[in-house]
Amino acid sequence: MAFRFPRAWNYRIAILAGAMIAAPAVASAQDDPRVIPPPRQQKKLPEAPSKLPKVGADRTRGLDFLFGALKAAPDETSAKHVEARIWALWLQTPSDTAALLMARAKAAMDAQQMDVALKLLDAVVKLRPDYIEAWNRRATLYYLRNDYTHSLEDIEQVLSREPRHFGALAGLGMIMQDIGDDKRALDAFRKALAVNPHLEKVPELVKTLSEKVEGRDI
Repeated sequence: MAFRFPRAWNYRIAILAGAMIAAPAVASAQDDPRVIPPPRQQKKLPEAPSKLPKVGADRTRGLDFLFGALKAAPDETSAKHVEARIWALWLQTPSDTAALLMARAKAAMDAQQMDVALKLLDAVVKLRPDYIEAWNRRATLYYLRNDYTHSLEDIEQVLSREPRHFGALAGLGMIMQDIGDDKRALDAFRKALAVNPHLEKVPELVKTLSEKVEGRDI
């Protein structure tokens, strides 16, 4: 099922920054330069494995087949193999420059050099605005910096190009959960699982939020 942003979504993104100021639970740690935000180990976003398989050049046909295989995967091992092939296709780019910048951005993020990584990803997005994974990687970086407004903007760019991007859908769910919008969080997590039933920790999040949201409405 393709994710659809509501009509008022752009307005919601525009006012999210103001809402975050009024909500201490999601205030950016950058307000105090002495505070270094802790790593989000408990809410790690889905990401490409460190080693990716080689994949063919037929991107569209290959992705359609792989998403079908992902839903039908009989076990976790098979699903992870298919998932890695999907990530490999997503990360493909005909631009050697974009590929080099992406690799350097990942290295910078791994080294916690977020400002450097952001500049590199900005350059990739400007160079190849059709490169979905550049938007997704930058959305992840913004999320790790607690910059939900910009992360949501980049997630929208990802999902408008690839509604099946389970990483972006999971990220959307985490942001919605963090800002207290449990209904939208549940919706996003369910859509992520509809695409990839083997996402780690997401089934537990769906179960918890289902009881919280749907139980509240009874």
